[in-house]
Amino acid sequence: MNVSWVLAWRNIWRHRRRTWLTVGAMVFCNVLLVFLVSLQLGSYQMMIDGSLAAYTGHIQVQRRGYHDDQHIYQSVPAVMELASSLRSVPGVGEVAARAEAFALASSAQRSFGILLTGVQPGYEPAVSTFPGKVREGRYLQADDAREIVIGALLAQNLKAGVGDELTFIGSGRDGSFAAAVATVVGILDTGLEEVDRSMAQIPLGWFQQVFAMGDAGHSVVIRVPSLEQVGDTAAGLRAALAGRNELVVLDWERLMPGLRQAITSDMASAWFTYGVLVLLVAFSVLNTQLMSVLERTREFGVMLALGMRPAQLARLVGMETLMLAALGLGLGVAGGGLLAAYLSYAGFVYPGVEEMMARFMLGGRIYPQLSPVSLLAGPLTVFLGALLAALYPALRLFRLQPVAAMRAL
Repeated sequence: MNVSWVLAWRNIWRHRRRTWLTVGAMVFCNVLLVFLVSLQLGSYQMMIDGSLAAYTGHIQVQRRGYHDDQHIYQSVPAVMELASSLRSVPGVGEVAARAEAFALASSAQRSFGILLTGVQPGYEPAVSTFPGKVREGRYLQADDAREIVIGALLAQNLKAGVGDELTFIGSGRDGSFAAAVATVVGILDTGLEEVDRSMAQIPLGWFQQVFAMGDAGHSVVIRVPSLEQVGDTAAGLRAALAGRNELVVLDWERLMPGLRQAITSDMASAWFTYGVLVLLVAFSVLNTQLMSVLERTREFGVMLALGMRPAQLARLVGMETLMLAALGLGLGVAGGGLLAAYLSYAGFVYPGVEEMMARFMLGGRIYPQLSPVSLLAGPLTVFLGALLAALYPALRLFRLQPVAAMRAL
C-alpha cells in the first residue's frame, strides 16, 4: 500500500472521537436520505398505481380531441371490436371499452346530474377497482341488461337503494332525446366524495342503444402489468393504429397531468430539504478537516522545510477526507439499504395521512421502493459534498510558509 494512504489513515484516527462524530453525522445523513428517497419513490409508485387503477387506466385510445373537449359525438367507431383487436397487441394487458354521457337521473323523490358511463361488465373489473367497491347489491353482469350501479352519495341524495328504479335523461349522439329506466343493482363506495356523488355505470351495449351510439364508444382503456411498460405498450398501440389518424393513444401523464405536476412539485420541495441536510454535513466535514490542518501547522511547516511540496500536503488532506467520506458512504448505504429493504417488505403506517391516501385509492400501509437511485443518489451527494468541503483546508496549505509555520503555537 502507498505510504501516503497509510499516513492518511493514521492521521484521521489521531482524534478518534472527532472522527467518529464526523463519520456518524455522514452515516446518519446517508441512512436518512436512503430511507426518505425510497419512501418518496414508493409513495409515488403507490399514488400513481392507485389513481390509475381506480378508473383511468395506464393508457387510453380515444378520438383525437375528445380528451380536451368531451362531446358525445366525438366517438370511436366499433369500439368493442377495437378493444378486442387491441388485446392481441404484444405487451398489452387488460383492455375494456367505455362510453360516457352526462344525464339527469331521477328517483321517485329527487333529481341530480350524473356522469353516466357505459362499461363492459366482463372486462371492466380488470381495468378498474371501482367494480370491487360494491357496498350493497352486486356489479353489472350482462352487456345489454337494463341495470345500473351508482355511487353511495348519489344513492343517498336520490334516496334510492338496491332494487329501486331510476330514470335518466340525456342527449343522444345524433341529437335525439335519450331516456330510459334502469334498476339499481349495486351501490359503490369508492371513498372519494366527488366520485360517489356523481358516478353511475350501465352496460355498454344498453348505453349504445339508449344514446343512439350504434357500435361506437368514447374510449378503450388499457391497464398494463407495471408502470415501466407504459412507454413500450403505448408505442406498440400507436404502431397498431398507424392507419387510423382519427384515433390517438394517450398515456397516463397526458390523461392525468395534475398527478405528474403534484409529484414534480413534491419532489422539488423534498430535494431542497435534502440539500440543506447535505450542506450541514459538508460543514461538519469542513470543520473537522480545518481543525485537523490548523492543529498540524508546525508539523506541516517541518515537512515543507524538509522538501515536501504544498501540493503533496494538500493531496494528503484530500486522502484523509476521502477516507472519512468513504466510511460514511459505505456504512450509510449499508444501514439505509437494510432499513429500506425491510420496510419495503413489511411496510409501515404513516399516521395522519389517511385522508390524503384515500384520495389516491391507497391502503393503510406505505412500502418504500428500494432502487439504485434511492440507494445511491443521496449518499453520493453527501460524498461529493464532503470532498468539496475539504478544498478550503487543502488550499490553505499553499499559503503556508515553513518558518512561520514552525514558530506557530
